[in-house]
This record gives sequence, C-alpha cells and structure tokens, in this order.
Amino acid sequence: MRQINVFLGNIFLPLVWMALTGTFTFANFAVGFAISTLALWLISSPADVTFIVYISRFLRFVGFFFFFLWELLVANLRVAYEVLTPGYQMRAAIVAIPLDAQSDLEITVLANLITLTPGTLSLDVSPDRKTLYIHAMHVDDIDKFRRDIKMQLERRVMEVFK
Repeated sequence: MRQINVFLGNIFLPLVWMALTGTFTFANFAVGFAISTLALWLISSPADVTFIVYISRFLRFVGFFFFFLWELLVANLRVAYEVLTPGYQMRAAIVAIPLDAQSDLEITVLANLITLTPGTLSLDVSPDRKTLYIHAMHVDDIDKFRRDIKMQLERRVMEVFK
C-alpha cells in the first residue's frame, strides 16, 4: 500500500508544481516529476520502495493511460456513429462480469473506467464483490464482451495496482 501512495504522490506533486509555476506543459510536468521523485526518494526509507519497482509501476501506469485513451477514442467514435447514422444497430445488454480484482481500489477504478467509457455503464457490484454488472450499448457476443473486459481492462487495472 505504501508503494501506491508514493506512486500517486509522484503523479500529484508534478501537477501541484505546474499549478504553482503557472506553466502547463509536458516539459514542466517532467521537471516537476523529477523533483518529486527526488524528494520522495529522499524522505522514504530504503525498505519502502525500490527505484526499480517504482519505475516499473510508473511505466505500467503510463502504458495503461495510453491504452485507456485509445479505448475511449474508439468508444466515442462508435457512439457517435450510432447517433449520426439512421437505423438502430445497437444490441444493448446487461452483462455480469466475474471479478478477479480483490481490493476495493481495483474494483472502484475498474467500475469507474467502464462508466467513463461511452456506451458502457457499471450498474452494481454483487455483495460478495465477485461480480460486476455492466450495461453496454453494443454487445454482439456476450462471451467476447466478458473476455474483452477481463483480459483488456481488468487485467491491466490489476497490473497497475499490484
């Protein structure tokens, strides 16, 4: 858990740096990131986070960020196509997705990312936290939809937080 706090702190601190300097550029974010990495490294004990673990987690987060941006773009285009074309090509469904994610943080992030994606909405999590119910606009094959959520989104969310 300590590693996640350091990681999230190192994402938040460069944003604070950018706000304080008033320059919102990638170069300024990189400078803030370098400063916050050094500061967090200096104040943490050696047992807290190794630099290699931290960098690998950061790279997984960056990879996941770009993956989700791509998924967001594709979903937006699909919904826009549905709205702009005549006819009704949607096959809406409510799908139960069995969860491998264990922690509240992983489940919450997964459910929120699904809800942020146009055309999908997280409805509920079962009381035992083993099933997530999703409403989706475009479900041609329920098994394929489940596999896509589990193998693409849930697996990547779990990789970022492990």
